[in-house]
Amino acid sequence: MSTKQRLLKEAEESSDPKRAAALYKDILASPNSQHASTEHKESELRHQEVALVKLGELYRDQNNAQGVAEVINISRGFVSSIAKAKTAKLIRTLLDCFSTIPNSQSIQMEVLHENIEWAKREKRIFLKHSLETRLVGLQLDTQQYKPALALIETLLTELKRLDDKMVLTEVHLLESRVYRGVGNLSKAKAALTSARTAANSIYCPPHLQARLDLQSGILHAEDKDYTTAYSYFYETFENLSTQDDPSALGALKYMLLCKVMLNLPEDVTSLLSIKLASKYAQLRDVESMRAIARAHQKRNLADFEKALKDYQQELSSDTTIRTHLSALYDTLLEQNLLRIVEPYSVVEIEYVAQQVGQGRQAVELKLSQMILDKVFHGVLDQGRGCLLIFEEPAADRTYGAAIDTLEQVGKVVDSLYAKTIKLA
Repeated sequence: MSTKQRLLKEAEESSDPKRAAALYKDILASPNSQHASTEHKESELRHQEVALVKLGELYRDQNNAQGVAEVINISRGFVSSIAKAKTAKLIRTLLDCFSTIPNSQSIQMEVLHENIEWAKREKRIFLKHSLETRLVGLQLDTQQYKPALALIETLLTELKRLDDKMVLTEVHLLESRVYRGVGNLSKAKAALTSARTAANSIYCPPHLQARLDLQSGILHAEDKDYTTAYSYFYETFENLSTQDDPSALGALKYMLLCKVMLNLPEDVTSLLSIKLASKYAQLRDVESMRAIARAHQKRNLADFEKALKDYQQELSSDTTIRTHLSALYDTLLEQNLLRIVEPYSVVEIEYVAQQVGQGRQAVELKLSQMILDKVFHGVLDQGRGCLLIFEEPAADRTYGAAIDTLEQVGKVVDSLYAKTIKLA
């Protein structure tokens, strides 16, 4: 057994993380023999590679982002002696260690910038593209849309020249998500179409296909086409569930949201009874959507607000769910206000506010908006603090009839004028 192999075994068996980290660093620091056989050299490199990954995982388990960053810096000196394809895989594996470490985005972005510059110097083009794509994803997560779009533009130019369809699909998908983030839906749809076009010319892995379907569903939901959005979310959920991917839960929440937005809250229970969804039925995220569906079914604003408060983390952390629930809340408030004011010709605003359990100012603002949108006909008398409601005025047909008559008279005059010209 070689020294590196012995140290590696000792580190793996050690229960003390500090001792294990020191041993892994010893393995990485010890030089390889120049006079050894090729087989021995390859074996030594494999041990160092394992030690590098294990050290990264050790720091990951300790939530030590700075430690992972140091391991990636160490790896740059080590990878010069291994194949380029293996280098890219090794750096990607180490970068994945950041994913479970909370609040590590800033360190991760710093590490990515350093490695992108290193990849440029070493002329490792494919690794550079892979790292830049990851950086765009991080910028999107931290809502740094402007630098993300600038980097995407550069990436697309290079990728189109190389004709790398797989990375091109991923970058176009990221572009679509960034444009959706800045509220430019037309460009988001165009980018998604480009992503699908690139994906159609290659074998698209199931996980990438699921992300394409998810983005399609989100964009259809933005257009209020919840039926089409639901079908895309279902495809995504089915795809991710078969792979036991934890992000399948997000797709299921979007499916439940679509049912609520389609005024079919009673379908939520039946949807959760299907085989694929049943294992998620007891999770807090799903329970939050079930509470929203119950409140919507009862048209109960108080229950809706309670659900938003009780499940704040589950319902507010996702931008898509938060946006659509805000629109649903407005609709529910409008329906409740209509139900209260409908029987009256004059009603105090204070009374309406008490009935819906909202502040007077918010109710007054919503009523004025409803009057302007012609949801009902009325006037807000702020001096008396009342709402005056009118019957819908009957359309006066006199003007329409008069215009029709004048049009017909005009035709008669034109006809008589044409005849006089012929007689002359």
